[in-house]
Amino acid sequence: MRRQPGRDLVAGLTVAVVALPLALGFGVASGLGAAAGLATAIVAGALAAFFGGSNLQVSGPTGAMTVVLVPIVARYGPGGVLTVGLLAGVVLVALAFARAGRYVRYVPVPVVEGFTVGIAAVIFLQQVPAALGVPTPPGEKVVVVAGRALADFAGQPRWPALGLAVAVAGVLLAGARWRPTVPFSLVAVGLAALAARVLPLDVATVGELPTTLPAPSLAFLDPGAVPTLLTSALAVAALAALESLLSATVADGMTVNQRHDPDRELFGQGVANLVTPLFGGVPATAAIARTAVNVRSGARSRLAALTHAAALAVIMLVASPVVAYVPLAALAGVLLATAVRMVEVGSLAALARSTRSDALVMTLTALATLAFDLVVAVGIGLVLAGALAIRRIASVTRLEEVPLDVGDHRAEEAALLREHIVAYRVDGPLFFAAAHRFLLELADVADVRVVILRMSRVSTVDGTGATVLRDAVERLEHRGMLVLLSGVPRGLERTLDAIGLLGRLRTAGRLFPDTPEAIEAARAHLDRTGALVGPATAAGRPW
Repeated sequence: MRRQPGRDLVAGLTVAVVALPLALGFGVASGLGAAAGLATAIVAGALAAFFGGSNLQVSGPTGAMTVVLVPIVARYGPGGVLTVGLLAGVVLVALAFARAGRYVRYVPVPVVEGFTVGIAAVIFLQQVPAALGVPTPPGEKVVVVAGRALADFAGQPRWPALGLAVAVAGVLLAGARWRPTVPFSLVAVGLAALAARVLPLDVATVGELPTTLPAPSLAFLDPGAVPTLLTSALAVAALAALESLLSATVADGMTVNQRHDPDRELFGQGVANLVTPLFGGVPATAAIARTAVNVRSGARSRLAALTHAAALAVIMLVASPVVAYVPLAALAGVLLATAVRMVEVGSLAALARSTRSDALVMTLTALATLAFDLVVAVGIGLVLAGALAIRRIASVTRLEEVPLDVGDHRAEEAALLREHIVAYRVDGPLFFAAAHRFLLELADVADVRVVILRMSRVSTVDGTGATVLRDAVERLEHRGMLVLLSGVPRGLERTLDAIGLLGRLRTAGRLFPDTPEAIEAARAHLDRTGALVGPATAAGRPW
């Protein structure tokens, strides 16, 4: 923090300017009000910066979290949201100590992209009532609520609100292309507040805000409601973990020498969500948009994020009367523009063209976000992506008959070797998805005395694959065949030992380090049993 404090201070002030209208807008959108959004940006922004695992991360209220909170507010009220935030903080701290941060790297890109598109659509639809200047109709599904708001607007149009929302969104979208470093959101919202004050316009405004943070309190906590709210808390914690770790990964990718600690990041977000509800704030997470602004503004340390929180606290202290005149429609315009900018059309098109399975996962994740909620959508995306990946992996597992190296044996003996000995090479992972096909293919082996299974190219084996391999060996043995294994990788020995296969074969002398030794053992077996008998059979001399 002491190396280049000037750059960090400037970056922090820049992020604060960008974050102010977003904090107010997301606070209003969550149902707890603009003051809750501002308190979240201050408290969570400072604590996550201090305790988190990224030097560049900026935390606060986000659109994704708002999507989850709206139905909680409708069902349990503001106290339920604060309780959920507190419980989510406990879960995040537990995940940090369980070292669960590393697993976010396994979330496929199509799931993340579909998740992002779904969030953008939900945020956009959530702002329709405020942008039209009508009260938010009842309902939990954003599509239904937006449709009812359009019907209300058609019955009694409120053009000033719609004009402000469209103007603010247009300024933000055009300004982002023209001068990305200029905080057009604050300029547009400031002009909208001035217009609402001077003209005056018949539009709803933010209203009076507190000039300081409230004293910390646990008065909202109802211990009896904790079991009921636990499922919602798990959803909020999962979303906070996913969005924060993805944001930290994005920040790392925008720099050269920055690397975040995923488990410490979970701990920082957990502490932030434990404390923020005490001050009336909503559950928080890292914000990709604000983090990106922070990096592009030249931030190099946590001082930038701490400065962002301090600047917002000063604004609450000295500028609350001015913020009170900000029209809700203007904040809706900010969030409408934010939703549009979240969708990277080029990235989506490239992913859709890559494979059909990726396009399917991305589309279904986005639709599930609209139809259900974010956590369910991510779960659906992960299950579908996993199923398609297993299908692709299983399709590359092959069981191939390979030619035996019979060396310079005479033609008659070579023919008998080929007739009585068959070698199969197993390629790829032998796990549950490929095991059934493996068993069926081995069951077709007929008219041979010795089967050699070459295992050197098996990349992995699970319990199902090991069990099927053991069953296949036993079935062949019951049919009077001798089964030999060669080249079993060391990494697979433990799994195959656990089901008793390797120990039995090793004791019987039927486990070999390579295939040539297995072939020699097969020849010796056929020699002992009298199978290798050539034209001199009448003289009783085996080959």
